[in-house]
Amino acid sequence: MSIAKSTPRAIESTPCSESTLTDRYQTMVPAPVRKFLGLGKNDKICYTLQPDGTVAIARVAQSESDPVLKPFLDLLAQDIERNPQRLQPISADFIDRIRSLVLDVDVDLNESINEDE
Repeated sequence: MSIAKSTPRAIESTPCSESTLTDRYQTMVPAPVRKFLGLGKNDKICYTLQPDGTVAIARVAQSESDPVLKPFLDLLAQDIERNPQRLQPISADFIDRIRSLVLDVDVDLNESINEDE
């Protein structure tokens, strides 16, 4: 993981931006902080505990590639090229089966989780 480097810039002191933790310890990063750090959807944030008891946050630099993804995709491409007869379309029955398996699954993002999770 690498921390995104940004050009130091002068900023005016702004009022404290705060957010609230949900029961699942989730929070929203306030807009002024997102803007200052240049955060976008699905960006990662690094939290650094400082010796003085404060916490610094920074945007994690975007990685150009996943070190495992490219070799895996290359392996798939080679297999498809060598064995095109193995490719099969996904049937409507299979799609219906998948939908039936998740039909009654409800997700509550505010549901409490165990501290061990």
